[in-house]
Amino acid sequence: MGFTIGGIREMRSGARRRVRTTECTAVAEYTGLWGWDVVPGARAVSGQCSCGDPACTAPGAHPLSFAEPVPAGAGLDDATKAWSEYPGAALLLPVGRAFDVIEVAEAAGRRALVRLERMGLPLGPVCATPTGRARFFVAPGAAAELPQLLYRMGWDDADLDLHCLGPGTYVTAPPSDLGGLGPVRWLRPPTLDTAGAPPQARLLLGTLAYICHRTHF
Repeated sequence: MGFTIGGIREMRSGARRRVRTTECTAVAEYTGLWGWDVVPGARAVSGQCSCGDPACTAPGAHPLSFAEPVPAGAGLDDATKAWSEYPGAALLLPVGRAFDVIEVAEAAGRRALVRLERMGLPLGPVCATPTGRARFFVAPGAAAELPQLLYRMGWDDADLDLHCLGPGTYVTAPPSDLGGLGPVRWLRPPTLDTAGAPPQARLLLGTLAYICHRTHF
């Protein structure tokens, strides 16, 4: 994907010498190491969105309309050059390309994560938001398949706090904050194996649905 873990560490050292920002290094890591596109996003301060629209319905949680994405494969120099055009922008990841996202309450997500790890099931990256949500990265196509998958597993009529994000949506990536409420953080960071090949949703969905149902009731 352009460079190795050792290479990114050397780049980080060079970045410190050249006073490059944490955000630029993170962008380069997402694009060059994990193979994800990164989109510059709006920020929010005291509930006001940096996009300048006083009626913004998603303050600090949407792409900047005038900004170009940094494509997968961009290295540190290219990422730094691109990101310098949008100082202070939030790091957003487009959903539906390299991954879809299953979102649950953070408490349920943490319990499910422990159980899934004990069961030895394949897992992709997992992050937590300051709004109390856990987001499981899964293979693309999950959003379209979710209703049928829940039906086959017998969870289609259950009252589950479980949603799937697909094409056309974006997730805020660490170390950016979400809507001015605080930073998004990794519960399970991406790796070379999981970033490019997250698990199929069906492998995790049964456990996630069960934990969500138990937590809700």
